[in-house]
Amino acid sequence: MTDEQNATTELMALASDDAEQLQMMVDRVAEQNDGAVIAYTLLSDPDAAVINRYGLFNQDDPRGRAIPHPTTYVIDMDGVVRWKMTEVDYRIRPENEDIAAALAAIGG
Repeated sequence: MTDEQNATTELMALASDDAEQLQMMVDRVAEQNDGAVIAYTLLSDPDAAVINRYGLFNQDDPRGRAIPHPTTYVIDMDGVVRWKMTEVDYRIRPENEDIAAALAAIGG
């Protein structure tokens, strides 16, 4: 992202993990990456209230546990979804360039 996008953009991740599980992940990332810290907000949704509200819960996860479909949203300051990618395969994620282009399109 450009410096301007960094100044006007907030990145958040929502997970179905509880706060303790999220902290374990943060600790594991730091341990495996020479103390690197996750520099964005992690939100816990263990009851899947937000995940269900957006229709993203994946009851048919091939690994045998219900998890949300990986989804990325670009939401403007008025709360309008300007770009979205939802993928059934948890290994497929959007390209950084696609997200940056969506941010640039709304001036973020």
